[in-house]
Amino acid sequence: MSNKESEAIRDADKLKLSQEIFVGFQHTLAMFGATILVPILTGLHVSVALFTSGLGTLVFHYLTGKKVPAYLGSSFAFIAPISVVISNAGGIPAAQGGIIVTGIVYAIVSWLIYKLGPENIRRVFPPIVTGPIIMVIGLYLADVAIDQASGNVWVAAAALIGATISAVYGRGFFKIIPVITGLVVGYLAALAAGIVDFTPVMEAGWVGLPQFTVPAFEINAISIIAPVAVVSIIEHVGDILAISETIGKGRELVVDPGLNKTMIGDGVATILAGIFGGPPNTTYGENTGVLALTKVFDSKVMRIGAVFAVMLSLVPKFGELIQTIPEPVIGGISILLFGMIASVGIRTLIESGSDLKRSRNLIIVSVILVLGLGGAVIELGEMEFSGMALAAVVGIVLNLVLPRETDKLLNDKREQN
Repeated sequence: MSNKESEAIRDADKLKLSQEIFVGFQHTLAMFGATILVPILTGLHVSVALFTSGLGTLVFHYLTGKKVPAYLGSSFAFIAPISVVISNAGGIPAAQGGIIVTGIVYAIVSWLIYKLGPENIRRVFPPIVTGPIIMVIGLYLADVAIDQASGNVWVAAAALIGATISAVYGRGFFKIIPVITGLVVGYLAALAAGIVDFTPVMEAGWVGLPQFTVPAFEINAISIIAPVAVVSIIEHVGDILAISETIGKGRELVVDPGLNKTMIGDGVATILAGIFGGPPNTTYGENTGVLALTKVFDSKVMRIGAVFAVMLSLVPKFGELIQTIPEPVIGGISILLFGMIASVGIRTLIESGSDLKRSRNLIIVSVILVLGLGGAVIELGEMEFSGMALAAVVGIVLNLVLPRETDKLLNDKREQN
């Protein structure tokens, strides 16, 4: 197959249905580990998290006109407050009430964004801000990938090498399924290393409904969970910008379908998650990494991945089988995916022509990177700003307040000296 034909097959419109199913399942695998980790850490049910992840993604696509190749999974920003509520402030039902109100906060912010208009959105998020924010999204997760891989470095290396060979040297369809290829190679290595446990698979049933619960609305729980929406909203904006930059080709998702529609999509998905008993939803960096790696941008494959997630929640045996994938395998793949996201941020700065010789631009990029990656934390009551959310807020403020003449004034002073 020629290089031209190899590139052409990357267009999902040219893929056969069987190929689209493989690519869609790849996105399910990419989000699986992180999505089930949130309910495990908070006390929510894993099967419900999978169900609401898939359902939320399908609803998101409907509300955004099927224009955004995004997958919605469990948000890490809510782990601490949900854990507190479940343990000390009303249990899972009370947490569900707080999650529903969080979705309503998303809806309110969506309306505010609609009133602001796309021009103001561009002014708030120019490339000099979005580039380093996207870099932080990928690099902030780097320690997660390394921690997972450290369980067995050789198994992680096998997964990473398998995915890399598929992406670089693969031909035709195999070039766009590097995640699946890496997982298969890593899984075989894990089997050889004897670190795969099939006991949960043997004990699980073939069919079973997720453990849905009924929400309860308690002021204390709502006051603990809902304020964290501010953090996740900022993360949502960063992820949508990352997806937009990954797609390229003049596509501005903040304009079409519009950031207000992606926000309301995320909000309704989170409300549904609260109704059924799942964690709040958010767009997923892992899936952005898959987009950057495969160059398949058709949102249809995300919806296929969402259907797989719902199916896994209804077939416990299959869900347990996926969970037998050892952490080192996931870690090896994540090294590649998270690095891909960071690379998209670098590309954003380069392609926008951002001049880092200018002091103003250099300050903005430097502060975003250090705050985002250095572990800086600001606490405002029950709400905590850290990582990408804190870096994004400070970067946006710096871009708005630093005068455009800063560099000229500094250069004139240097010449006088």
